[in-house]
Amino acid sequence: MKPIPVNTPLLNGNELKYLTECINTGWISSEGPFITKFEENFSRYIGRAHGIAVSNGSAALDIAIKALNIGQGDEVIMPTFTIISPAQSIVTAGAMPVLIDSDPLTWNIDVTQIEAKITPRTKAILIVHIYGLPVDMDPILALAQKYKLKIIEDAAEMHGQTYKGKMCGGFGDISIFSFYPNKHITTGEGGMLLTNNKELAERCKKLRNLCFEPEGPRFVHHEIGWNYRMTNLQAALGLAQLEQINGFIKTKRAMGTAYHKGLSILQTKHYQLPLEKTDFSENIYWVFGLVAPSIKEKERLVNVLTANKIGTRPFFWCMHEQPVFKKMGLFKNENYPVAERLARNGFYVPSGLGLSLEEIDYVTAQLTNHA
Repeated sequence: MKPIPVNTPLLNGNELKYLTECINTGWISSEGPFITKFEENFSRYIGRAHGIAVSNGSAALDIAIKALNIGQGDEVIMPTFTIISPAQSIVTAGAMPVLIDSDPLTWNIDVTQIEAKITPRTKAILIVHIYGLPVDMDPILALAQKYKLKIIEDAAEMHGQTYKGKMCGGFGDISIFSFYPNKHITTGEGGMLLTNNKELAERCKKLRNLCFEPEGPRFVHHEIGWNYRMTNLQAALGLAQLEQINGFIKTKRAMGTAYHKGLSILQTKHYQLPLEKTDFSENIYWVFGLVAPSIKEKERLVNVLTANKIGTRPFFWCMHEQPVFKKMGLFKNENYPVAERLARNGFYVPSGLGLSLEEIDYVTAQLTNHA
């Protein structure tokens, strides 16, 4: 069996056709027709009024935080178990991340713990949908209304996922997506902000483009922004991917079903598999994660997979245990036991759209034979 990477993208639609059009027309930079078309089609797919394409998902978070005027002295509630990008955007804006532990079954933020962390300084709740299942949004929407808080929805991993029939990325004041190669839709690198607020959308567009003023001398700036623009080449790739999203979702769920069928025996050995569904959603399996019964057992099994040329990735490391934040004096004496267990014992197996059923069978055989 040839090496099986942890992710293999699927590029078998109109990607080459649209990229060739970019090259033939010369529209390869951040000017070009595919950018507007991708913004319009993606925002329509999610059910939002406005889309702002940017260079990556982290850039989208930077813009979202600043566009909502979150800064010095403000607090933003978020999960400790996630990639560093949301916390990084909050900290660099001068605000403070206020962390919440994980739900042990869905691996998402534990919504029952949020209200106790709200203070007069709380400005927003930043939720992150993790790995394949969405956050339970109704309680969060109720809290936002009760305390007059903004909601930033990080739907980077949730292309095409729904919560009670409504598209993830369609909630709150602003939402963000990532189009990194391991996502359901990829532009290589890239991201998107979505909102229903026209003024907020215009502010995001300005912030992604060095805060150029719409009127007056071109190179006179009154505010600091970023060069976070998406290129026409990236948008062309994204548009071709978006055309295939329904098939991609079907493929991902079929992969999840195959893994569940092949790995169910691991549950008798105290491994945790991802939930197949909740009361409000069916898993979309951005990745297929496993939580081992111990760190030692996880390391042993990952080593077996590596020896058999099977790619894996560890789960996210908790924000309160990040060395960079410890150096800054943040999160002293904070503990979040569920998230810590996930971070230490969790890993995921090959989950890309280009993965074949034969490769899934090989991965499951190695896991079940050695667990």
